[in-house]
Amino acid sequence: MSDGIEDVVGVLTEQIECRYAMSMDELTAAVAAAPDANPEATDVVKWHGLLTESQAALERAEDRLLGALETRPSEVDDQTRALAHRVTSAVTARDGRAMVVRWLLDPDAPGKQGLAAERLARLSRGSRKGPAVPTSAPARPGMAPARGRGALR
Repeated sequence: MSDGIEDVVGVLTEQIECRYAMSMDELTAAVAAAPDANPEATDVVKWHGLLTESQAALERAEDRLLGALETRPSEVDDQTRALAHRVTSAVTARDGRAMVVRWLLDPDAPGKQGLAAERLARLSRGSRKGPAVPTSAPARPGMAPARGRGALR
């Protein structure tokens, strides 16, 4: 069903291979061997894997929908409608992951320069090991004794 769209994975794979001057298999093996050596490559491999998984899920959903439409060509029942919604959800997931891969590959993408990039770099460095704010309860101030009869504070 998605012959032209299927090329999204192929195009992004080619871009990754050109950028890192190695095949996806070689890049995946290099990242597995030394995941901290190049954090950008590690992210690209991770998201490319998620992209190919979502493409496979989309193809399975499309196949199920086509099968349902072939057996019931004149009626669209609730089950067929649900299959169509699964296809739509799978397309959305695949496209979202493709957008992340495109963003990772684009050095001029929004958020990769200026203040936002500096903040992202600080977070990525793992400089903070614990929570940003103290997690223990603050000390409660001593309560002054009530004065007089029935006095409330």
